[in-house]
Amino acid sequence: MNTPRTDKLPTAGRTRSAAAHAAGFKTYINSLRLSRAEPLEMVQLEREGVPGQLVKSLAHELDLPMVRFAQIIGAPKATVERNSAAGRRVTGSGAYAALGTLRLLDMARDLLAESTHPGARKVDPAKWLGQWIERPQPALGGKKPADLMDTPTGMVMVRRVLGAVSSGAYL
Repeated sequence: MNTPRTDKLPTAGRTRSAAAHAAGFKTYINSLRLSRAEPLEMVQLEREGVPGQLVKSLAHELDLPMVRFAQIIGAPKATVERNSAAGRRVTGSGAYAALGTLRLLDMARDLLAESTHPGARKVDPAKWLGQWIERPQPALGGKKPADLMDTPTGMVMVRRVLGAVSSGAYL
């Protein structure tokens, strides 16, 4: 089993600039390909949780305020901030939703890479996803994907709709 590891995150040292630190996390986030992980690998990651700093970095990459992203994943912002500062993991449903968001990011990357639109390759997949999850979707009964992503069933629904967008299917 080739489990993607969330414990190999770059750390913020006194000698690293904020920009270098953010670039390290962006590289790490981009290297995770959770959409290709085996189910047992995902179970292990879900049980371990995700580093608080990864959650904060993901919010930044999606161009969402941390308070909003914490609402989306169903984790109190104070808990994420405290765990991030202490080098601890976010666990439970917040970790599940954060991992689900990373899977959505994989899907968004693939969608843009496979697009025939000439400008698609210039679009930042994370920022595109951050905007998409905040837009009401007819296939979700007019709800925003972000408002469903805090539950396993909601995350499945959102992945299904994003997959339909990718395939060109109308739901």
